[in-house]
Amino acid sequence: MSFENLNLHPLILKAIIDSGYTAPTPVQAQAIPELIAGHDIMASAQTGTGKTAAFMLPALHRLATPSQVHSRGPRVLVLTPTRELALQVSEAAAKYGKHLSRVKVVSILGGMPYPLQNKLLSQPVDILVATPGRLIDHIQRGRIDFSRLEMLVLDEADRMLDMGFIDDVERIASATPAARQTLLFSATLDSAIDKIATRLLKSPKRIRIATQQARLDNIEQRLHYVDDISHKNRLLDHLLRDMALKQAIVFTATKRDADTLADNLSAQGHEAAALHGDMNQRDRTRTLTKLRHGDLRVLVATDVAARGIDVVGITHVINFDLPKFAEDYVHRIGRTGRAGASGIAVSFASGKDGINLKRIERFTGQRIASHVVPGLEPRFKPRPGVGGMSGGAPSVAHKRSRTWSNDSSARGADSAHGNWDNSRSRPFGDNRQNTRGNVAGNTFRNSSVPSPYFRSK
Repeated sequence: MSFENLNLHPLILKAIIDSGYTAPTPVQAQAIPELIAGHDIMASAQTGTGKTAAFMLPALHRLATPSQVHSRGPRVLVLTPTRELALQVSEAAAKYGKHLSRVKVVSILGGMPYPLQNKLLSQPVDILVATPGRLIDHIQRGRIDFSRLEMLVLDEADRMLDMGFIDDVERIASATPAARQTLLFSATLDSAIDKIATRLLKSPKRIRIATQQARLDNIEQRLHYVDDISHKNRLLDHLLRDMALKQAIVFTATKRDADTLADNLSAQGHEAAALHGDMNQRDRTRTLTKLRHGDLRVLVATDVAARGIDVVGITHVINFDLPKFAEDYVHRIGRTGRAGASGIAVSFASGKDGINLKRIERFTGQRIASHVVPGLEPRFKPRPGVGGMSGGAPSVAHKRSRTWSNDSSARGADSAHGNWDNSRSRPFGDNRQNTRGNVAGNTFRNSSVPSPYFRSK
């Protein structure tokens, strides 16, 4: 199937061709016809499957026909859980709608100053992309008119549920016309999502795209057992010195760990920077821009970056700390293997991570093969059946795996391993906290970041 078979507006097809796309992905091929026909849909679409275009292309197709309602308010509202994802959606709208006449896209996000947002909302808006909390603030102040809203998109609905945004989402939906078309995209369609869909959607069409296992087939998953933080750091330094690694995202458990690890890697000569929820919007945008332009080789991030980052050049994802939730593991490693490319996902695990490993393997339906780097073998020996393909001691990586070459120069002088289980100290201090879903920010300076306001030609 080609995009020409989907009956999209010719000017949208032109933008798709300009972007270099020739055939729709499965979620696009199934969702676009249903949306053009006016149906509500709820879709299970994993990260990297092209779901943003799956809802944005039919939304722009709708905008090609002038509204019969005279208002400055948006015709399309997209709700996302994080600022990064909101900006990605806004960029997609600008890219695919660039040939349409006067399509205006506005992003309303936490971290942006209210005067700028008030100015943007005082002008006519066609597509409004927002995070729920900030949008609620503007609704309560009476600054948004939803009288001509035609389409409501809930992007990453499962993530919004995890982050406690669903009450806000339902409040926002109640402020929109009942006749709207509603789209719900989620990594999974479980009972909790079904309850939300029952309240917000009308006789939705269900679309399920790929299983977790099928979606990870192009990502090679590897496991390294570690003794302590020193062992972790030396393994990480070794992996990052592999010439086959073009760009990597290294995930940590906390924001403080991300900052500290990024500083340490920079001191070792790696092109590294941190990304987490406590950074202001200007710095976050600058860091992501450097990553997309290839000016940054290593991004050290918390789970705020697990969704919403689409950079084809990411060849490796490294879980310096395993995530607490198996779903987050899938979203983390989904940052590599984009657009049909292959990728490598490496996870570090200590003696206390056996339960997390089991949960991840059960969720993905795949076993993770354990590896060792010659000269950096762990003293820790996992019990049989606790994580990893071997179910026992890690196996030495075979010769065809370039990453696992014996590079003694990268190992560093410190060879003390210690005992992870008996260590009272944490990698970078105490009081670690779960940052899952934390997207708090401080400032937004329009002169230093791409404008949240896009106008197509």
